[in-house]
Amino acid sequence: MSSGIVQPHKTDSQWYLYLLECQRGTYTGITNNLAKRYQAHCTGKGARYTRANPPLALLGAEPFDDRAAASRAEYRLKQQTPSQKRRWAKLWPVQLDAD
Repeated sequence: MSSGIVQPHKTDSQWYLYLLECQRGTYTGITNNLAKRYQAHCTGKGARYTRANPPLALLGAEPFDDRAAASRAEYRLKQQTPSQKRRWAKLWPVQLDAD
């Protein structure tokens, strides 16, 4: 599975909060390299949850200026229900290229 992700304008310190749709539920995480992290999840080299429940789609990704801000947002998003998380992702869609 090709990552095919077009990242938003990125600075060296840019971090992302992202949401994956997986085989059984959603997965929330943070990264400073969205394409590389998504590829790791897709190839079974990501988090334990995504190894057991492979991702079906990258639903959304919100940029942050630093890891601390992304981590705080991740904590808040993880407190939400799956439907609330999916609504959040619609505000931060990720464009996939046509590869």
